[in-house]
Amino acid sequence: MPGVVGEPGLAAQRAGITPEQLIVIADHEARSVIETREIGLPGAQQLDQQRTAEHLAKRQRGTHEVKNRAEINRTGKKLYRQKGTGSARHGPAKVNLFRGGGRSFGPTPRSHAIGLPKKVRALALKHALSAKAKDGGIIVLDKASVKDGKTKQLASHIEKLGWGSTLIIDGAEVDVGFANAARNIPNVDVLPIQGINVYDIMRRGKLVLTKAALDALEARFK
Repeated sequence: MPGVVGEPGLAAQRAGITPEQLIVIADHEARSVIETREIGLPGAQQLDQQRTAEHLAKRQRGTHEVKNRAEINRTGKKLYRQKGTGSARHGPAKVNLFRGGGRSFGPTPRSHAIGLPKKVRALALKHALSAKAKDGGIIVLDKASVKDGKTKQLASHIEKLGWGSTLIIDGAEVDVGFANAARNIPNVDVLPIQGINVYDIMRRGKLVLTKAALDALEARFK
């Protein structure tokens, strides 16, 4: 579970203690220590895979549909008499043998969601956060905001900080100006704390958490 050390001096003194890792905040005004207790769990890679598969499955709309023979707008009359034509026996033209006929065993609208136990989902998230902390990929900010909500200004800041591929997690509500400014920056995602997930954490190189997001995570994992 993530924990915070209050003063920069104290954090610097504890930086060498394993398995904790010192993460320097981008504005250099504060520091955070992320504990990596979930690193090396048996089956951790499988947890990440299952949680990612669940996330991607839920994103599918499931609106695929075809018409079966009952839904084809054609007559149900038999094509021709049963015997005496020299041709194969056939019923109506709406069957799947004919062009324009119904499709057999086609897809129907359904949910692709995969259900995982709540404890499994929580453990997968803990492991993803801890693995990111071990790699030095977590940064904590006081808040996520940008003056005047300008994309050019935010893109310049992100480039100077070296955040090429970044997931930014804010509190329950994301600053509208910041979200709009980051919307057109490639490889930068902004989510509220409710939207944090294993898939987006693993696909981005940096995970930027605001203090509000970090407090919410601590409360979530208590």
